[in-house]
Amino acid sequence: MSKALQVSSVSAPAFLGLNTQDPSLEISSGFAGVALNCVIDKFGRLGARQGYQNVNTSSGTLGANEVTVIHELIEVTGTLTVLLFGNGKLFKLGLSTAGAVAEFNIAEYGSNGVPLAEYTQGLAGLGTISELTYGGGGTAPVFNAGNWQAASLNGIVYFFQINNDPIIYDPAVSITTYRRVSEKTGYAATVPKANVAISAYGRIWAANTTTNNTTVYFSDLLAGHVWSTGTSGSLDVSRVWPNGADEVTGLAAHNGFLFIFGRRQILVYSGATTPSSMTLHDTISSVGCVARDTIQNTGKDVVFLSGSGLRSVLRTVQEKSAPLGDLSKNIRNDFLATVASESEDQLRAVYSEKNGFYLLTCPTAGKVFCFDTKTTLEDGSYRVTIWDSIAPKSFCSRRNGDLLIGQTGFVTKYTGYQDNSSAYRMQYYTNNADLGNDGQTSIIKKIKILVVGGSNQAISIFWGYDFSSSYQSQTVSIPTQAVSEYGIGEYNIAQYATGIILEELTAYGSGSGKVVQTGFEININGSPISFQKIEIQTKTGKLA
Repeated sequence: MSKALQVSSVSAPAFLGLNTQDPSLEISSGFAGVALNCVIDKFGRLGARQGYQNVNTSSGTLGANEVTVIHELIEVTGTLTVLLFGNGKLFKLGLSTAGAVAEFNIAEYGSNGVPLAEYTQGLAGLGTISELTYGGGGTAPVFNAGNWQAASLNGIVYFFQINNDPIIYDPAVSITTYRRVSEKTGYAATVPKANVAISAYGRIWAANTTTNNTTVYFSDLLAGHVWSTGTSGSLDVSRVWPNGADEVTGLAAHNGFLFIFGRRQILVYSGATTPSSMTLHDTISSVGCVARDTIQNTGKDVVFLSGSGLRSVLRTVQEKSAPLGDLSKNIRNDFLATVASESEDQLRAVYSEKNGFYLLTCPTAGKVFCFDTKTTLEDGSYRVTIWDSIAPKSFCSRRNGDLLIGQTGFVTKYTGYQDNSSAYRMQYYTNNADLGNDGQTSIIKKIKILVVGGSNQAISIFWGYDFSSSYQSQTVSIPTQAVSEYGIGEYNIAQYATGIILEELTAYGSGSGKVVQTGFEININGSPISFQKIEIQTKTGKLA
């Protein structure tokens, strides 16, 4: 009498994201052991990430150099302008216009201090980049670093970099040139040559200069070039660090609060809308920010990289120095090892509201950590996947929802399902699992995968035993489907066109072992795909 098949299945494989932290055999089947070039869609399913498409048609004087900064300016007229740094130069990205958009209420201050309610968007097609020239007097500044920080105020972009004269792009004066801030009409005092700068509450805030890394400076209201008159001023925090001396590594604004990050601690000031009367509201010891450009406001929270992992400001405030606020908990050791291999000024992050994720790039390691912010796990951590075939040097989330990615020689847009007309490899593997009973081995008979989309693509299904790196595999194909365009970026199933179906694919297994691992790999080459279910059918073998 033949033994009955045992069925082990996971609905929505990897719906809990990666877990490389806990012992493999003790991890829930909802976690993945490998999840490369994937995202978790709004239904909790694992799907292919989108690819990218070059935005600029040629690199011009940027050449084969990295795009290190991308920033979008909303001019007082409502026009959107994309600026970028690379090759020691400042560029403007020329975009074809797609018309007026009135769906975003942008919290940028216009000339009258009222938030702009509509603006003109671009990126309907490919554009060009043009180098901005120096339009001031005397000798042009020399850009000797690539990690400038941009801050927009009242239709002007201010660029800050330690040891460098801050510069501005003011389209009301010129759309082809830049100048030093000190060359703007009405300039007052000495604008700090700061490493940290943000625009918040109607003014520019700056900190961390060569001679003073514990004072936060703020400009006059709606005047980023005025630093000594009006309501401008400064805040010395050298004596209020709760855990000994520190330096300002970053700034953030949220719900009327100003967050001042040190390397090992955080200061929270209330009443920042009126700096002259703001007060120290709270302090956090033992948790700080180690990389300026990882700080991102997600609307409901502020996320940043600490020395112990990815953190949430609000959770850290609630929990103080408790370790529960680690958003990267399930990949902690691997994550920290990767970010430690990068220089701090190479670590860049972006929050994309449209896609519901926070990305942190480690370009030297060639990895992007994708943290799903749409939901949190029971322990408060984010679900995580990794991208390993995109190496961004910079990001910009535009007001229209577009995600721009800076790479070598080009600005690219996160879109489609090819990497600039080339395929990329998506991979998913389970963690190792003990499927045997009473110390017996398991014999894999069938592996079934339920997929959505992926028309006319081949999937390689893998399986292996007992922690071996030698896998067996079988390649199966998804039939050609009459697929019309649908909301695949959000996997909006309710709006799928006819022809979109769930496809069950089957591989026939062989071999046996006490511990089993399965997975699949697919070259994404133009068609979106997500995975609904994986089912493993086994028989009990001999005693292990």
